Amino acid sequence: MEVLTGYVEHIVYQNKDNGYTVLNLACEDGEITCVGIFHGISEGESIEVKGEYTTHPSYGVQLKMESFEVKAPEDLMSIERYLGSGAIKGVGVALAARIVRRFKEDTFRIIEEEPERLVEVKGISERKAMEIAEQVEEKRELRQAMIFLQQYGISQTLAVKIYQTYGQELYGVLKENPYRLADDIQGVGFRIADEIASRVGIHTDSDFRIRSGILYTLLQAAAEGHTCLPTRELTIRASELLDVEPEHIEKHYMNLAIDKKLVIKETEGQQYVYAATYYYMEANTASMLEQLDISYDVPEIEINDRIRKIEQSTGMELDELQVEAVKEAVRNGLVVITGGPGTGKTTTINTIIRYFEMEGMDIFLAAPTGRAAKRMSETTGFEARTIHRMLELNGGMEGNAGFERNEQNPLETDVIIIDEMSMVDITLMCALLKAVAAGTRLVLVGDVNQLPSVGPGSVLKDIIESKRFHVVRLNKIFRQAAQSDIIVNAHKINRGEEVVLDNKSMDFFFLKRYDANVIISVVIQLIQQKLPKFVDATPYDIQVLTPMRKGLLGVERLNGILQQYLNPADGKKKEKEHGGIVFREGDKVMQVKNNYQIEWEIRSKYGLAIDKGLGIFNGDMGVIRSINSYQENMTIEFDEGRMVEYSFKQLDELELAYAITIHKSQGSEYPAVVIPLLSGPRMLMNRNLLYTAVTRAKKCVTLVGNDVTFQEMIGNISEQKRYTGLKMRLQEK
Repeated sequence: MEVLTGYVEHIVYQNKDNGYTVLNLACEDGEITCVGIFHGISEGESIEVKGEYTTHPSYGVQLKMESFEVKAPEDLMSIERYLGSGAIKGVGVALAARIVRRFKEDTFRIIEEEPERLVEVKGISERKAMEIAEQVEEKRELRQAMIFLQQYGISQTLAVKIYQTYGQELYGVLKENPYRLADDIQGVGFRIADEIASRVGIHTDSDFRIRSGILYTLLQAAAEGHTCLPTRELTIRASELLDVEPEHIEKHYMNLAIDKKLVIKETEGQQYVYAATYYYMEANTASMLEQLDISYDVPEIEINDRIRKIEQSTGMELDELQVEAVKEAVRNGLVVITGGPGTGKTTTINTIIRYFEMEGMDIFLAAPTGRAAKRMSETTGFEARTIHRMLELNGGMEGNAGFERNEQNPLETDVIIIDEMSMVDITLMCALLKAVAAGTRLVLVGDVNQLPSVGPGSVLKDIIESKRFHVVRLNKIFRQAAQSDIIVNAHKINRGEEVVLDNKSMDFFFLKRYDANVIISVVIQLIQQKLPKFVDATPYDIQVLTPMRKGLLGVERLNGILQQYLNPADGKKKEKEHGGIVFREGDKVMQVKNNYQIEWEIRSKYGLAIDKGLGIFNGDMGVIRSINSYQENMTIEFDEGRMVEYSFKQLDELELAYAITIHKSQGSEYPAVVIPLLSGPRMLMNRNLLYTAVTRAKKCVTLVGNDVTFQEMIGNISEQKRYTGLKMRLQEK
């Protein structure tokens, strides 16, 4: 371990968010480049650095800092250099020289203990004297806080966040209730707070700990899609998490409800506990849907006449269910249209658009993802946007969505049509409805038999099952669609009928294999050699979909193997290892959490930004274009050429995406999908999952694996239960 003492001559690079710094340290041996997390450091400061020498391929010898300590400047030159370095706002080189000339070695004591004496120096008013003292004091307090927090195993990055949140109150917060960190600071969950609490010496049965654990359990349930849990299940889960007896858990529910952190509701003899946020989202969503459900008196003859004119001018022919869907959209402020692939949802949407266009109405089209919006634009010929973009996402507070369009600033249009509604979770639905003014028609289109949204809630299903609104179910497969075995077999799966696996199809194949490693080698062969020519696409466009994350055919194992074959290391491509995953230039990756604040830009061929925006969302896929180890970031290109820079600290938000779970594929379409199937938990291996996987393919579906598992999945209707309350809130209305 090397120890160097000197002053910061120059800061070459500093990331304000995580404190990663490259600086030149002037010491006895000359100027040395140091790299590491240097929070609150400024040019001119004297520091002692401990670390190891490394050799960077481009930048030569550097000291990689393990720890550092700020030293009080020892000689007058150092004091003057520090004060004049820009570390203290408003003090330049000349003023620093005058201060040191006046107070000499006593300079720092004067600033800290008798700051009023600074007015003895020409050019310093009383106000400026106080500002200088405050800045010196603040830097001292930050460093003291960092040292205090590090003794509890808190990283420097987190320590700065804690200091910025609480200031000098942090000592009280840590000693009394460190679980507040989980509520107040982005990136601190219950687990981190619990670890800190155990180091501080807080008992496992403390009230703070149990209450925080209950809320954390509900947060974990939301990550699984639930907006509430039955009381008994919540008690069992929280009891296991906290390792305390169930009776210690239950006594806290009422206190948390009084504090408005929880809502407890009885439904059909069963008691449910909601995190207050999700209860009010569902309750508000129910109220807003009711307000939009207005009836319009339009004569039958007028609607029929207009539909006939649209059919004549476009060459489209509508069946009776599609005609009914158009009529319901004309006569009602809110209508739901649901149906599987090939049942004419697109033709129905196109007719509704043309009907309202003839009425001179403004129409907005939107879908939950960029891919779904792009597909909607292609099939309708009208501009469709993501819901986030339509609502004008502004990044909001840290980690939360904020939209410019809301109750105070609603969307200015007459009709809104949302496609792929099965993907819309309760958070997005509530935000959307806040921006829909009373009197605007809302048409919700989706396939209710697909898997529910990745985020919490079961919005489309709950709206339909509440039986409170006009719902049209399209179920006739049209002639052109009936020529595709993907569509025919998807409907057979949905109805629970047996699918013939004779491989006489042109777009639906089943390759029977019964060993995991054999299945993987067949999958690689399909992606690299057979399918690209067959569907006229690149290997990157072909998507492997698997039911599970873990196991022999889970996402984690498959991605490691597929990466070796589809994007092998070659010495030229830069890499970054993070959390057990090697990210390599050229890798296909997926965003695995909503990030409302991250910026993207679309660039011209000359590299100039031609469009900018905010937000990359759970399920968005892209390709790593470059990795910069010096600046510690990587550039990823998402759909439609959106370029995004990720710092290495944000890599937890990304996964390799050569293989993805069927859940994450919702709302996306791929030229070809390959589905490895062997075995898995019965709750997961169900009809719903298989139906969603098969309907992701445009030109070709290839299943590789056990045909018995395939037929068993068709017969298994035991979906994973999702606890939600929107249906109940609508029925209460």
